[in-house]
Formats: sequence, structure tokens, C-alpha cells
Amino acid sequence: MKQLLPGIWQWSWFSEDKQLDFNGLFLNVGEHKILVDPPPMTAEAHTFVRRQGALDYIIVTNRDHVREAASYQADFRCQLQMPEADVAQMDVKPSKTFKDGELLPGGIWVIHLNDQKSPGESALYIQQGKGVLIVGDALIGKPAGGLSLLAPEKYGDITNARVGLRRLLKYNFDSILVGDGASIVFGAKQAVEQALQT
Repeated sequence: MKQLLPGIWQWSWFSEDKQLDFNGLFLNVGEHKILVDPPPMTAEAHTFVRRQGALDYIIVTNRDHVREAASYQADFRCQLQMPEADVAQMDVKPSKTFKDGELLPGGIWVIHLNDQKSPGESALYIQQGKGVLIVGDALIGKPAGGLSLLAPEKYGDITNARVGLRRLLKYNFDSILVGDGASIVFGAKQAVEQALQT
């Protein structure tokens, strides 16, 4: 477990297949303890989460980031929340669904992103410090210190996908925490702008 920001920790599981770190987040925000897009945890990470007290929620940003959410939901006995638009394409049944503009526990705003890899792709926004953005498959932290989109074949239309992602620039943030690759703790807005120019 690596602390990235006050109340926010990240752990990673290396995917041999994708040659990328799959990241999960542990948030201790607004009196709530939350996991986001959880990949497999080491015993050490698992113990760390348990020591923080009862886990309240697991939030999944898109249909492809369920990862270990179902087993951790059973393990930690918490609620599971997912994008409403992706539920029909998932095998896991959530405790609750969410859609664009909803305020989730812990002061987390949902930003639905159109024309992405999955219909429910959602970013999460926390008004903490200079602003924190959490993304699943919307942007990949590759190369380290920069951001990129998924391969063009993952989208119905890459041009529309870029347009959908421009919505993120309307928010004030300095950190972007990614589900895949390397997160950017400072100067993230500029990295998003650069990724969407290419």
C-alpha cells in the first residue's frame, strides 16, 4: 500500500498479459472507507485495509474493472456500487447503481463519459486539495508521467471517444489516479490536455 494523497492509498498487481500495473485504491474520505476497482491484494495490503476499520463500499468504474470486487465484497461485507449503464453486461449484481452527476458516499462525484470502451465508463471526482480525478479505462497511465487512450480498436469511434473525454477538462484537478499504469499526483490536468491533443 502506497499513500498517494491524504486519505488515499494505492496498491498494484502487475498484469503479465497487458504488461501494466492494474491499480486499486483505498479511500478514507468523508468518514467512509472505500475500495475502487480492486485487483488482487497482497496479504499485507489486505491487513492494512482491515486495520482501518469496517469497509463501507467498493466502487467499480466500468464493466471491465470488476476484478476482485465480488470476492472482496463477500470478504469485507460491504456494498458494491457500479455504473447503471454497464450492469446488463456484468455477471456481478451490485448493491446499488449510479449514473452521471450522482454524489456517492465520501463526497465522490460521478462523471459519466460518453463513447468509451464500455457504455457506463465513469470517472470519479473528489474535491480534495487541488482536486482528484479517478479513472478506470478512460485514460491509461502510460508512459509513466503521461497519459494515453486505449488502442483505437477498443472504441466504436476514437474521435467521439476523445470528445467524450474532453468533459474531464471542465473539472479542477491536479491528480489523476488511473486503474491501469502509473498515476499522476501533480500536474495531471496538463497531462490530460496533452493526451487529448494527439
